[in-house]
Amino acid sequence: MVSPAMAQMPVGNPIYGTDAYGNPVDANGNPVQLDANGNPVIDGYGNDAYTWGRDTTQAEDKIIPIGSYAWNIDERFGNITPVDVDTLPNNFQNFNLTAGPTGQYNFLGNLGSPRLSRLFMDRKPYSNFIFADPFDYFYTPVSEFQFTNTLSPITNLSYHSCGNKQDGEDRLRAYFASNINKISGIGFKLDYLYGRGYYNNQATSLFNGSLYGYYLDDRYNMHAWISVNHMRMGENGGIENDDYITHPEDFTRSYGSRDIPTILSENWNRNEDQTYYLTHRYNLGFYKDIELPDSLRPVMPADSVLLKGLRDSLFTVYQKADTAYQHAVMDSLRNDFMAKQNNPQDFVPVTSFIHTLRIRNTKHTVYSYDTPDHYYADLFYGDPNNMSDRTRGYAIQNTLGIALREGFNKWAKAGLTAFASHEYRHYTMPDLNGGNKIIRSYSENNISVGGQLSKREGKTLHYDVTGEVTLLGEDVGQFDVEGRADLNFRLFKDTVQLAARAFVKNLNPSFYMRHYHSQFAWWDNDLDKEFRTRIEGTLSLKRTRTALTVGVENIKNYAYFATDKIAYNNEGGQFAGYSNRISVKQYGSSVQVFSARLNQNFKFGILHWDNEVAYQKTSNQDILPLPDLSAYSNLYIVFHIAKVLRVQLGGDVRYFTEYYAPDYAPIIQQFTVQSPETRMKLGNYPICNAYVNLFLKHCRFYVNVNHVNNGTGNKNAFLVPHYPINPMNIHFGLSWNFFN
Repeated sequence: MVSPAMAQMPVGNPIYGTDAYGNPVDANGNPVQLDANGNPVIDGYGNDAYTWGRDTTQAEDKIIPIGSYAWNIDERFGNITPVDVDTLPNNFQNFNLTAGPTGQYNFLGNLGSPRLSRLFMDRKPYSNFIFADPFDYFYTPVSEFQFTNTLSPITNLSYHSCGNKQDGEDRLRAYFASNINKISGIGFKLDYLYGRGYYNNQATSLFNGSLYGYYLDDRYNMHAWISVNHMRMGENGGIENDDYITHPEDFTRSYGSRDIPTILSENWNRNEDQTYYLTHRYNLGFYKDIELPDSLRPVMPADSVLLKGLRDSLFTVYQKADTAYQHAVMDSLRNDFMAKQNNPQDFVPVTSFIHTLRIRNTKHTVYSYDTPDHYYADLFYGDPNNMSDRTRGYAIQNTLGIALREGFNKWAKAGLTAFASHEYRHYTMPDLNGGNKIIRSYSENNISVGGQLSKREGKTLHYDVTGEVTLLGEDVGQFDVEGRADLNFRLFKDTVQLAARAFVKNLNPSFYMRHYHSQFAWWDNDLDKEFRTRIEGTLSLKRTRTALTVGVENIKNYAYFATDKIAYNNEGGQFAGYSNRISVKQYGSSVQVFSARLNQNFKFGILHWDNEVAYQKTSNQDILPLPDLSAYSNLYIVFHIAKVLRVQLGGDVRYFTEYYAPDYAPIIQQFTVQSPETRMKLGNYPICNAYVNLFLKHCRFYVNVNHVNNGTGNKNAFLVPHYPINPMNIHFGLSWNFFN
């Protein structure tokens, strides 16, 4: 059966059918590009356009094929998970918000500043380079990086901006992807962010450059990725007096955000991170024929096309021969053609040999040239107004695995993988020897083994269970068992998914929770392993746009950062204030967290109403404070202008109930539990935005007015103690895709 486009082709055109994927091909199986009328533009060999019956003296516009697909890989094995290409038109105005798309993060106010999710179930364990963890808004691990296969080279440029030269925020991103051929490609991402800050001494300057390549043949698969990050941030310690925000009427003059004094100046943190990653595998397997439906089977070419295969001398004989001879020749040509048509084949992998290499090189430096007296409770060495403390680290991890692949025969209903891993970690930081500053080194080795049982194929049931235990090294006795499953089925006229996730983990706390040395913070802790168990389930209804997630987690030996306020007196012996002491603490008993999150979206014609409500309860607010309720609501309309310009116009609001929100410690760039002596509650304050979001072909554009309710009772206009929410400001952004 010939497609409608092929039916319009002129006689003599060498198109005969489509391949296994429905793409047009010529008689030799080579791909052919078609124009809007179904006529070929480029032949199967990439030569000039076909000339049968056409005027070749007229120049034709080149048609650029547009299309791509993207995927993520898991860090351990490089398994591929398809993802949506980042071109969705809805809610683009929230892409660049440090608070997250639904405002679930507490942060310091400025673009790209450290942040922490209020939703406990979204928090990740501390990494062994904790200083990058609060920058997950900007820092992208390889497991979240987007690899792309594209029909033609694609470039995406995006720019986000607000404010002016004194307090504005700017971010420029560029993403490029290009295929070398059908099975390999390369690309890069550049990302630069500069937030001057609406309040003094909190500028952020973040840069990322990432380069990737992949090769996905039947037998050999490879992903390579290099990522370089430079992150510099000014630390102001918050404003000197919250009354500038909460009770502005107490002052004799009005204060803009740049007029309000901050606690610290000339204090900075700088993080540098380079990651080199390679995962590759060799697959053993076999090829099997694909049975094609009649619509995809080869179509016999016209006689004139078959005759072109004859040598000139034979064609001359053919022309002079009688009818019977000509019929015999044509029968022979047709038989030869059909004999050459083989069914397409699909490669079925049976066993994979996997190797993954990951190298991460890190450096953290803290600078302080103007620290107020008594701001820190401790000075372990040096001049408090001339500090430049640095810690370095690198980690090299190799993982070897053997996988028995899912689906290579009817009995192989799941895949099974066994692996072993070795990791070497090395750190340096300041230390003291007889009162003199030296550089001390730490080295750690770990050898672990594990396995994975997974089912990813099919539409109804999927599951994945992975376990790993450390046999030798610093983390000996550490183990991590995690499982996921989802069940999909039809119920009445709806599509239902039941998903579950559970884990049991016994984790050694991060290196920098065990050891850290600087002028103002110092510890060498002998911490017990954290024992964590979690079970979580999600019910999703596609038709009603409903998702309900309920989960509970228990943590024993919970390790956390804390700020202690140490009272100090003036020269007269009277109380003068509090100094800050930063430390790591561990709660020896258990703490539990219960969480329930409902996502419910409504649609009435052009009117849309998207909602997220999360309820969570912690058994100990003193060491693990969480708001009882956190909510996001987005009300908007969607319509088209002239059938080509898509418009999303609306407003959204973020809200959470009062709780003892975590404090922030500039010396270690971490969020800490507030000290009981001075702790304060934050919350019960809505943050409202209004926006218009436009989409036209390959271009997205938005204007977003943030914090439109600024000044309407700012008593709790903080996300972090002493760090005010930015005043009302106008953001705009642009994203444009370019092909070829």
